[in-house]
Amino acid sequence: QVQLVESGGGLVQAGGSLRLSCAASGRTLSSYAVGWFRQAPGKGREFVAATSGSGGRTIYGDSVKGRFTISRDNAKNTVYLQMNGLKPEDTAVYFCAVRELNIASTRERSYDYWGQGTQVTVSS
Repeated sequence: QVQLVESGGGLVQAGGSLRLSCAASGRTLSSYAVGWFRQAPGKGREFVAATSGSGGRTIYGDSVKGRFTISRDNAKNTVYLQMNGLKPEDTAVYFCAVRELNIASTRERSYDYWGQGTQVTVSS
């Protein structure tokens, strides 16, 4: 089992930045792909970014390309999502997820373990 805890969410003005953290316990993240997804009120879960276990491959959703960066610190067993240039439409609950197969994926169903999420609210 993998336990994931997201943190770093909050309220920020449009154009601002936040860095989300996803801390894992129970497994070493370096062996697994990790993804970030988000869910806005009344909408389905949307892919944001993902990285392979080594960090050698990263992929991003079209709506966040050029603004968000996924990274990982395997020594801390933590994956980060740096969010710059935030927009009101980025408002959502952000979830991190781990895939036991070490291939980054955009598909929600590819991931095996999920955190509880952290709220990000961007005011205009």
